[in-house]
Amino acid sequence: MKEDFLHFIWKQSLYDKSNLIADNGENIEVLNPGEQNHDAGPDFFNAKIKSDNTIWVGNVEIHVRSSDWMKHKHDTDKAYDNVILQVVADNDTPVYRTNGQQIPTVELTFNPKIYTNYLHLLKNQEWIPCESSIFKVDPFHLKHWLQSVLVERLEEKSREISSMLQHQKHDWDETFYQQLAKNFGFKKNAQPFELLAKSLPYKYLAKHRNNLLQVEAMLFGQAGMLNDLISEDEYYSSLKKEYTFLKEKFSLKPLGGHLWKFLRLRPSNFPTLRIAQFGMLIHQSERLFSRLIHCKKPEEIHTLFAVSASSYWDDHYLFHKRTKNKKKLLGEDAVDVLIINTIVPFLFLYGVEKNLPEYKERALEFLDQIPPEKNSIVSKWVALGVKADNAFYSQALLQLKGKYCKFKRCLDCTVGRKIITGNQT
Repeated sequence: MKEDFLHFIWKQSLYDKSNLIADNGENIEVLNPGEQNHDAGPDFFNAKIKSDNTIWVGNVEIHVRSSDWMKHKHDTDKAYDNVILQVVADNDTPVYRTNGQQIPTVELTFNPKIYTNYLHLLKNQEWIPCESSIFKVDPFHLKHWLQSVLVERLEEKSREISSMLQHQKHDWDETFYQQLAKNFGFKKNAQPFELLAKSLPYKYLAKHRNNLLQVEAMLFGQAGMLNDLISEDEYYSSLKKEYTFLKEKFSLKPLGGHLWKFLRLRPSNFPTLRIAQFGMLIHQSERLFSRLIHCKKPEEIHTLFAVSASSYWDDHYLFHKRTKNKKKLLGEDAVDVLIINTIVPFLFLYGVEKNLPEYKERALEFLDQIPPEKNSIVSKWVALGVKADNAFYSQALLQLKGKYCKFKRCLDCTVGRKIITGNQT
């Protein structure tokens, strides 16, 4: 048995309350189990118990065996002197504070079926631990849990962006530019795109925003894609000439071109094309972050992101290799992904930082209005009967799988707790 299971039993009051007698003979009544502590120190703070006719307020420590008190050296740690009760599955020895006073200990008794259900989830090797039983849980509880998980996901993403924002001395434009660039690389080229943005500050691009060729030259040059000798390609030669000048002007140091991935990518996702589209977006959008933060509907963002690569790319996916002529528009699905992974977290964080809850609400509304992502994880959930009607729920399902099911955190999951306790309704 693990301590986290006993934490669950204690926190959810799933033990036999009629037979709670401490090893000192006193009857124990739990008035408040306390607040769980996930850091160093006692397991539950500010618990309130009644021992015979005396009410005690303090901390509770939980162990599988009471002898773990000495094993963990709590008997010599003054931080545990304010523990008013030790809770265990097996009381094999009395325990004492550093001053020699005995701490009352109680053994928890509970329905063994709960532990059996818990072990079944832990040992299950299916895609998710509750794959064969999730359908038993009331959809209302699942939906409510997914709403909480979605907010948790946005808070996590917001914290990451907040850290970037602090590093950039609260420059929202630069921070947004770097995050947008990272997500413009999507999965395969997220890292080199992020490195590209970090090597090329937004202020340099903004200064030359009105000259598309110069914007493209800085982007392709910094990406390490202008190192070949291709004199017969006029566009390539122009980019290289402009970059030579701008590199000197801003003391730029380019990335290695080897960082970019083309293998097993559709031509429409080639990094050359994404860089060209990114350049066009910067060229056409002054103070992009400020404009996006005030958009009220996803359709407005789609309008801002309705960009195509410059005319050279109409018949190119790579430099100096002609293909069939086709306008290279940034697709609607790609824009939705950028809204989900960049704009929504920024809206949420902006609402937190500026104490403007309407921006947090708008972030959630955007997800509610955008179609769900199309990926293997969402598809697997759908196959299990868990629908994702929009990006709100597909994002929540990604979080549930990645942060809970993957690590079998069933005790922290509403669905898992319902199945463990046998209370699915």
